[in-house]
Amino acid sequence: MTSLSQLAVREIVTQLASPSEAWRREARAHLDELTKPLGSLGRLEDIAAQMVSIRQERSTTPFRKAVYIFAADHGITAEGVSAYPSEVTHQMVLNFLSGGAAINVLAKLHGVEMNVVDVGVDADLANLSGCLDRKICRGTRNMLHEAAMSDGETAKAIEVGYSLALAAKQKGQDLVAVGEMGIGNTTSASAIAASLTGARTATVTGKGTGLDPVAQTHKRCIVEAVLCKHFGHAEEDRVSDPFQVLCCVGGLEIAAMTGMMLGAARHGIAIVVDGFISTAAAAIAFAMEPRVREYFFAGHRSAEPGHQVLLEHIGIEPILSLGMHLGEGTGAVLAMPIIESAMSLYNEMGTFSSAGVSGAVK
Repeated sequence: MTSLSQLAVREIVTQLASPSEAWRREARAHLDELTKPLGSLGRLEDIAAQMVSIRQERSTTPFRKAVYIFAADHGITAEGVSAYPSEVTHQMVLNFLSGGAAINVLAKLHGVEMNVVDVGVDADLANLSGCLDRKICRGTRNMLHEAAMSDGETAKAIEVGYSLALAAKQKGQDLVAVGEMGIGNTTSASAIAASLTGARTATVTGKGTGLDPVAQTHKRCIVEAVLCKHFGHAEEDRVSDPFQVLCCVGGLEIAAMTGMMLGAARHGIAIVVDGFISTAAAAIAFAMEPRVREYFFAGHRSAEPGHQVLLEHIGIEPILSLGMHLGEGTGAVLAMPIIESAMSLYNEMGTFSSAGVSGAVK
């Protein structure tokens, strides 16, 4: 793969346009004409109007849905920040490919195409059927001691996601969920959340895969030390350069998700953001180009405390809140039927005039 420069990443960002406000207004007017009290479908009306503005059409065609699961390892696991060993990343990729994970069940149930992408797993997966081999390197470096990725590695990982977004467009996909797998990546997401928002490390650092209180305190101390190492502070100060944040404390899968989100928005594809790590990537994309937010649907609110901080920072409201913190794109895929329901109501309900129903008394 040709190396992508930071300048080229910025050029990608400048190609992104906002969804159509004219289509959004038309959608709102149509929603107000449906046989229901004004606004009575609540957030479903917001979802429908946003989808219409993204797609820029009134269509009854079913969505072509897909979930992209980006997998990579993290050098920071050497510091004991996870309840599980790093080889679980590789093992879970095998589980995805054999159909045994939660995301497999949900994707099959809801008719969502699954795509498993190796962007940085510390194992040789090149010959595995069903796995997209986009490996940049075998995991990040230990961000406690050095930058997680070089500028070139970060840019290449962004390009992986961006190119897959183009492929999704060519396949006619119009609703994509963005998920991940990577032991240690909640530590990376916590560092990203603190860096971009200025939130306290105690606020954004949760249990991850199930740490006990002592281990969680250790993880919080590691995040604080990482922030001091790279940005000269532990908390309560924002870092203005999202590319620098991604290089220093990100992950290969997080960079690829960032590229996927920017690329999907560039090509007019609606994006369902998953949990904490997926939203960390969304926050990086948002910092690079705020207009990308208009293509986001937040699938759910994770039990990870840093997730709510990032959702509020970006300004997106979750569709579901089920206490989940699994990752894999599970919460995003679960939200897809809600989005489809909103569009079915928009397209198939009768209007007051077509149904011969009297409107509200003015």
